[in-house]
Amino acid sequence: MDEAEASGQDVRAAATEGPDRARPVRTVVLRKPYLLFLGEETGALKAKTAFGLRDWAPGDCIGQVRLAGGRVDLGLPELDPEAAAAAGARSLVIGVTPPEGRIPAHWATLLCAAAEAGLDIVSGLHTPLDAVPGLAKAAARGRARLVDVRAAPAGLPRATGKRRSGKRVAMVGTDCALGKKYTALALARAMRAHGIDADFRATGQTGIMIAGAGIAVDAVIADFIAGAAECISPDAAPDHWDLIEGQGSLFHPAYAGVTLGLLHGSQPDALVLCHDPSRARMVSWPDYALPGLKDAERLYVRMARMTNPAARLVGVSLNTSALDEAEAGAALEAASRELGVPAFDPLRSRLDRAVEAILA
Repeated sequence: MDEAEASGQDVRAAATEGPDRARPVRTVVLRKPYLLFLGEETGALKAKTAFGLRDWAPGDCIGQVRLAGGRVDLGLPELDPEAAAAAGARSLVIGVTPPEGRIPAHWATLLCAAAEAGLDIVSGLHTPLDAVPGLAKAAARGRARLVDVRAAPAGLPRATGKRRSGKRVAMVGTDCALGKKYTALALARAMRAHGIDADFRATGQTGIMIAGAGIAVDAVIADFIAGAAECISPDAAPDHWDLIEGQGSLFHPAYAGVTLGLLHGSQPDALVLCHDPSRARMVSWPDYALPGLKDAERLYVRMARMTNPAARLVGVSLNTSALDEAEAGAALEAASRELGVPAFDPLRSRLDRAVEAILA
């Protein structure tokens, strides 16, 4: 394997011309299908990555493997690494988040066995995989790759700001962690069901694992975030749509910079505003209130029009998981009335009207 293959990165030619786009760009590409590693996790909340993969990429998940004491169950076949490799698995994905996002030392035995069986090891945790004792040597013996999806790819360019062919929808939000990824996945699936050529474009670690490719933009140096967004959604056929996973919020005191760079580089034709109506203040930042929907629409459209003057709001996605059916219905009706666009919950609503608004 050459350096790029060994690192889990795909070398792709730049999509647009220009001094910063003349060299190849490396983006993360994963090998499927997956064996999902659950460690000894007992709580579903700490296994969000694994459940996300099972729910959104079921055809790519061949089995699960747990350590003693693990009680999280995805309902997949129990396979050890050797059996999974024999069944066709290409990668073991760490699907749980241990304390502080660090790989425990006692995981090394199973991870090394998986690498020696030829499975790539895929992680979105803070511990670099080559820091796990013995894992790099085991991967070399098994001709497996160690893929840290959180790491920024090498060779990212600055943004050109030039328009690209194809069409794009960006998911934006009033806060973090309120459904931007699930909204993009649900819309991409709904558009394909309507016969539309559409792809989900991943910008975060779990999204990359679901899609099999992408760039974790929160790991990118600030000057290159917009350039990374251009690489994530390159030139495409005129009738192709990219559904771009959002990150952070323009209203967030810590993450607004990531959001703005991603928005400018995405050059979206359409915006979907994601919001949790049960929240009044930002998660973990209680000194900051969530903006009103109209305020959020105005700022996002204004910022998006810097690189695409035709950008427009086409829908509002509400995370109504904390609401009962009646409350959810009332919240959706109120949001649609306020913004004049279809409102939906990506996990509870039909998306036909949202698809129609995107295409209008």
